[in-house]
Amino acid sequence: MEDRRNVNRSKVHNIILENREKLSVSGVEHVNSFNSELIILETIAGVITVKGQELDVNKLSLEDGNIIISGRVSSMVYSDRDSLSSKGGGLLSKMFK
Repeated sequence: MEDRRNVNRSKVHNIILENREKLSVSGVEHVNSFNSELIILETIAGVITVKGQELDVNKLSLEDGNIIISGRVSSMVYSDRDSLSSKGGGLLSKMFK
């Protein structure tokens, strides 16, 4: 686990949101879940939860660590990686309590 953190520090993590309709994220390692209202991304800086309407993944390259999302973005929230595997049902169950 420690090696993964050292490698990740050399990568870049950026977020660009254009008019709340086009979201570009770099430093993406994994897409945990996505539908038209919720996308959960695991990045080198933590887990990002994107909420909105008519969300769609237009481009995804995990090799490069880039994703482009279109739709109406209403919120983005960072959380720690540990929240995905913590006791009590995981991230989704915590969000909808």
